Amino acid sequence: MNRQLAHAETHFKTRKFPVILLLDNITGDANIGSIFRLADAFGISEIIFTGSPPNLGSNRLKRTARNTFKTVEHRFSEDIISEIGHFRNTGFHIAALEITENSSPIHQISEAKNAKIVLIAGNERSGVSPEVLAACDVSYHIEMFGENSSMNVANSVGIGLYEIIKATAVLNEK
Repeated sequence: MNRQLAHAETHFKTRKFPVILLLDNITGDANIGSIFRLADAFGISEIIFTGSPPNLGSNRLKRTARNTFKTVEHRFSEDIISEIGHFRNTGFHIAALEITENSSPIHQISEAKNAKIVLIAGNERSGVSPEVLAACDVSYHIEMFGENSSMNVANSVGIGLYEIIKATAVLNEK
C-alpha cells in the first residue's frame, strides 16, 4: 500500500534559501495566496510586494495561502527600483521571470549555484514592467509548447523557484 502522508508524518528538513521574491505589482488575491504557499514550500527568505499592497484580509487570499502569510517573511515597498539597487549592493543576483528578446530558459539557470538571488515576477496582465526589466541582470523564461505565450504568474513562480532551488549547491548536498 502507498498511503498519503499527513504533514506531521513527512521527513522534510526545514531550510531557508537566500532567495527573495520581488513582486512587481501582482494584485490577484488567489495568486498572492498561492505565492505565499510556494514561498513556504521552497524555503524562500522573503517576499517583497511592490505596486499595490496585498490585501491580507481577503478570504480568497487566506484560503489559498493556508496560513503561510503568517509564517513567510513579507513586506511592502513603494520603490521597486530602490529595492533592486539595495539587493544588488548586498551581493544579490537580480533575475526577472519574463519572456524577453534576450531571456534564457529557466532550467539553464546557473547563477543559483552558491548565489543569493532576487527573483522578480510581474503583474498578471502586463508582466514585469520595462523599467524593472532594464534594472535586472538577466531574464529567464519558462519554455512553453502550446499556442499561448503566457502562463499564470503563481504557476510560473512555482516553476521558477523549483529550478532555482534545484540548482543550488545546498539542495544537492547529501
